[in-house]
Amino acid sequence: MTKKTLILGIESSCDETAASIISENDQGKPIVLSNIVSSQEDVHRKFGGVVPELAARSHIEKIDWIVQKAIENSGIDINEIDAVASTAGPGLVVCLSVGLSFGKAFAASLHKPFIAVNHLEGHALSPKLNSELDYPYLLLLISGGHSQYLSVKNLSEYKRLGTTIDDAIGEAFDKTAKLLGIEFPGGPQIEILAKKGDPNKYDLPRPIFNKGGCNLSFAGLKTAILKISKEIKTNQEKFDLAASFQKTVIEILQKKTKIAFAEFEKQINSKEKKFVVAGGVAANKEIRNMLINLCKEKKYKPVFPPIDLCGDNAAMIAMVGLEKFKLKQFSDLNHPAKPRWPLDENAKFLKGAGVKL
Repeated sequence: MTKKTLILGIESSCDETAASIISENDQGKPIVLSNIVSSQEDVHRKFGGVVPELAARSHIEKIDWIVQKAIENSGIDINEIDAVASTAGPGLVVCLSVGLSFGKAFAASLHKPFIAVNHLEGHALSPKLNSELDYPYLLLLISGGHSQYLSVKNLSEYKRLGTTIDDAIGEAFDKTAKLLGIEFPGGPQIEILAKKGDPNKYDLPRPIFNKGGCNLSFAGLKTAILKISKEIKTNQEKFDLAASFQKTVIEILQKKTKIAFAEFEKQINSKEKKFVVAGGVAANKEIRNMLINLCKEKKYKPVFPPIDLCGDNAAMIAMVGLEKFKLKQFSDLNHPAKPRWPLDENAKFLKGAGVKL
């Protein structure tokens, strides 16, 4: 019987300490044997956001136990691990350094290959954990730190079609929640509040809606929410603002995704058009439903990771590790932590005032 490849994945880019063991079945499909995620919500709640130094300290306190738990839950022996994959960026450098250093030391102690993983590539490949997904495909990555459309030609072959020129969509959700008095992390609660509100109550701005291709902008929307939130006096008004915000975001994504479809089709000639949506905001059911309906209209196959794998986790890091292990794409033990590490390293930096679209 042929031994199945076993990869240990480690994630510590922000405020989740995570470890996972994945393998493959007889058909070569990935199997998640364990996936342990420890959130730091309680640590950061009173500050209304992630405090890097506290996040790093929490990673240091937990990572040994988290990795041990992942190995125990997988039912394997530690010496059966074939390679260790750790997130090396992008993220908070003090947090990245914890998981990266641990992964390097762990790999060295076992005399096994080490694989440095781009956190964004983890999200890009996360649907492979539950779906058959072949290259090429169009990717919409929407999370607390990133919002971009990418053409994915192969492993580590990305071309950015559009990106946010200011704030990420997940940040806009979290900031709106904070202005509505919802404790951190409040982004997921917006969807719940929106169900009780009137989405047409407030007419909110849709920045660069009619220009900039499939680039995105959410800073102006956040400013509008800030102004209106100061005038809110009742819970119903709070629900209405949450509903109006979510509706506006959906309208923006709907239009920009149509543009991204057209851009993707100019570059890629594929019989089956696939659209992958990944990242924490991909768990929003209203956004999912809109994108699924849009895919039906435009004849794309929609692919989403499982809800529990939309946020930061180590299974997706191990997934990238598995793909790279097969190609023998290993990393040196001196690989640095990269707080900024774009998937398309040739794409122009588009952030800040005065950006020309």
